[in-house]
Formats: sequence, structure tokens, C-alpha cells
Amino acid sequence: MKLKTFLLTLFIILGITDAGYLTYEHYSQVIPPCKVNRFLPIASDCGKVLRSSYSIMFGVPLAVFGVIQYSFLLIAIILFAIYRKKIFIYWLILQSAIGAIFSLYFIYIQLVILNSICTYCMLSALLSFTIFFLVNKIFKKERFILRLSIIAFIYQKFIKPIFFLFDAEFIHNSHIFLGELLGNSYFKKYINWKFNYSSTKLKQKLVGINFEGPIGLAAGFDYESRLTQILYSIGFGFQSVGTITNLSYQGNPPPRLGRLPRSRSLMVNKGFRNLGAEKTSKKLVLSGVEGFMIPMGISIGMSNNQSIDSTKKAIGDIVNSFKIFEKLKIKNSYYEINISCPNLLNTDVDFYKPENFNQLLQSIKRLKLKKPIFVKMPISIPDREFVSLLNVVIKYKFVKGVIIGNLWKDRKSKLLDKQEVKKFSVGSFSGKPCEKRSNELIKLTYKKFGKKLLIIGCGGVFNGQDAYEKIKLGASLIQMITGMIYQGPQIISQINLELEELLEKDGFKNIKDAIGYENN
Repeated sequence: MKLKTFLLTLFIILGITDAGYLTYEHYSQVIPPCKVNRFLPIASDCGKVLRSSYSIMFGVPLAVFGVIQYSFLLIAIILFAIYRKKIFIYWLILQSAIGAIFSLYFIYIQLVILNSICTYCMLSALLSFTIFFLVNKIFKKERFILRLSIIAFIYQKFIKPIFFLFDAEFIHNSHIFLGELLGNSYFKKYINWKFNYSSTKLKQKLVGINFEGPIGLAAGFDYESRLTQILYSIGFGFQSVGTITNLSYQGNPPPRLGRLPRSRSLMVNKGFRNLGAEKTSKKLVLSGVEGFMIPMGISIGMSNNQSIDSTKKAIGDIVNSFKIFEKLKIKNSYYEINISCPNLLNTDVDFYKPENFNQLLQSIKRLKLKKPIFVKMPISIPDREFVSLLNVVIKYKFVKGVIIGNLWKDRKSKLLDKQEVKKFSVGSFSGKPCEKRSNELIKLTYKKFGKKLLIIGCGGVFNGQDAYEKIKLGASLIQMITGMIYQGPQIISQINLELEELLEKDGFKNIKDAIGYENN
């Protein structure tokens, strides 16, 4: 690092020297010696280049701009060396890019328009390119941060306001279509190069599964299993498809999705909208022929159908979905059981009752599944009832963890803007209103059961600090949806970058070391 920085500084000083010499020669009205190279297919004539109309811009010699350009680079690197602030690295990155772009233009002028080259000008261009590549090599991580920050700014200030003018479900469906299209195209590699940031400090092997990163897409977004080939490219470390049910369902009557910007929340009223286990399983067989880049889980719930009007029928319905996926040998890494959707028609079935929940897990146990199962938990019930459900969970070894948790139901909560809530007579709420209760239940679960259960935190994650708080309370992994809608698709890699920095700041070598740190 020190050697590269020294070389970078040396090249910048050489650039100042070269541009300074050309500036001196210009004002001295002297053409510097320019040796003709016989082996070049083009003439080497410094006089032709330096006395052309292209050598002056706005009445100022280009050499002066060169001195200014290299001086800015030198100032930026000196300020970074003194203050160690990232702002100076960003300045260095942008300034070096400006130099490289203009150098390309000036080379074009020499080779194509003037049909002659100036040795000193070409040397300056070579130095600019060398500085550009060195800066990008030395400050690779900061370059990634800067790129994502620019994308975030464009999305949040320009793109999102346009999206929010249209119906939320229409925009959602449009993005699903685009994501599926990109996932099956060559552009996927380009997106992966520009968006995907991963770190060895964030990789974990949990319940036999290798997670590339701690941030996963929660169930409820990709309920038609159309994004399995693109999510890795924007930084996700795992993904959940669904929730899928035995019987297909077109979704509850509209509105099924709405926005609450001041509450930083979404109104959700889909009611397990999905294609059904049969169609979904066939799609996943085709899309997963060569496997999935990141662990893919299937979220399963009971069919949203009024014919499922008893606990016995609901259990049979859920078990049948498992059988369908197992029969086709889908290459999923895990399953989720969603017992906590608040927007179903068949409200007579209640798996919040420990005895009913116990019957469900007993029936699933008989399937002898080899893949781990996580249970998606409600956040709208009291601690005592929540712990009662956890006491059922830990009785079954095939249940490896819990997802905490699902949507927020309390429409009168101070966490929600009253005027925004009035716009929707149906549905429950995601995002920031879920955060406080989710964190309380993560803390409670980790305190009572420690490492007996893997905890996946979900609710209100909009940045790295939000995710880190859940991790320090006891979550090993994080799921999100709403934060991506409000912050932009680059937010996943931004969170990965922020988590890496937070871990380094607190002296943790791996994310595993931080799990439950505030609960120990």
C-alpha cells in the first residue's frame, strides 16, 4: 500500500513537471525539441500540435490545465495522508477519472485530426492513465462506495420520485419483469461487476449452508420465483421465494400494495399471491438446472382459500406443498414455514396456538426432510405467546431457526403516520414500523435460547447500522424488502460495505464474532 501510494505521488509530480515544462515553453514562445521516431506510423511534430488551435481552450493553454489537474491530484493525496478522510479519496478518484477522459480526447485530436503527435503530450496522457489505474487499484473499495453512492443519489432524488407517481403494484410487477429479463441476459455479468460487493468477513457457514453474505431477500417480493438468477448480482447473500401455497391464489382484492413514505413503510395486502406449489416447483426446476449462485429458500404457507377452514385441513395443505417440492428435487437450500401472514381469508385457522403449531411441526417431521427449516414468526403478539411458540420450535431438531418477523398490524401505532394509514382500509405494514418490535424479539429469543436457534432478523433495515443492530442483538442473517424499495437496488451492497467497516471498527474479524455481542 505504501509503495503504491509512493508511486502514485511520484507519477503525479512527474505530471506536474511535464505540464509545467510545456507551460513554460508556451509562454516563452519556444517549441520544445521533439525527436522524430521513424518506427511510428505517424509524424512526431510537437510544433504542429502545440501551435494548433486545439492546444488552447478558453484562451488558456492546455498545459496550464494540465498543471492544475495534476496539482489537484497532489493536493488530494496530501490531504488524505494528513486527515485520512474518505472525501479526499473520492476527490482523487474523480479527479483521476477527469484526467483520463480528457487524455483520451487529446490523443484522438493528435492521431485523427492533426495526424501528428507531441511526445510530451503523449507522456502526459500516459501518466494520466497510469495515475487513473493506480488510484482505482489502491482505492478499490472506496471506488465501489463512491459508485454506489452516486447510484443511490440518482435513484433517491430522480428515479424514485417518478416511480412513486405510479401505482405501487404496477411498479413492482415492472421491476420483477426487468429483473427476470436481466437475470437471463449477458447484462447480468455487467450488473454483478458494478453492483455486487462481497467480503470474506461477511461469509458464514450456518446449518450446513454457505451464505455469501448476511443480507437476503425476504419472502413476499419474488412470489412467482422470477428473480433467482439476478439477486446475487446486486449483492444478496441468499434469497427466499414465495410465500408459496398448495393452491394458487391471484391475491386479495386491490389495493394489494401501497406506500407510506413518511412512515418509511409499505402497505401489504397480497394474501399469499402465488402460482401454487405445482407450477412454482416446475419453474424452479428449469431455473435451477445449473444450481443457484446463492442459497435459495422456499417459503411455504397454507393456501389462502376459504375451503381450508380447519387446522387439520391447513396442515394437510401445507404438508402437500412440501411433498410437491421434494418430489421434483428442487435445488433449494432451505425451507421457510410462514405461519404469520396477517392478510389471509381463512382466519379460523390459528397456528399461534402452541397446540396447533405443534401438530403442524409433528406432521412435517414425518416427511423426514433433509433440508433445514426456518419458521417465520409474528411480531404482533405479546412476549409470553411468542416464547410459547419458541418452546414448540426447539422441540424439533429439523427446525434450525426463526425469522423475526412478519408485518406490523397495529394501525393506531405511533410508528405510523395517521394520515398515511387512512389511505388504506386494508393490509398490514412493513419497514420501519416493524423495526423496534423485531429488535425486541430478536433480543428476547437470543437471551432465552442463545445458539440453539439461528435467528434471521427482518423489519426496518434501511442501512448498515440497522442491520448491525440486529446482528449485535443476536441475528445471524438479515432479510429485507422495504429498504430496497426506498433506498434503491444498490443498498444491499452498501449495507455489505457498511457492515464490513462496522466490524473492523469494533475489532471483529468476522460477522460471527458480532452476533449477540450486546446480549452476552
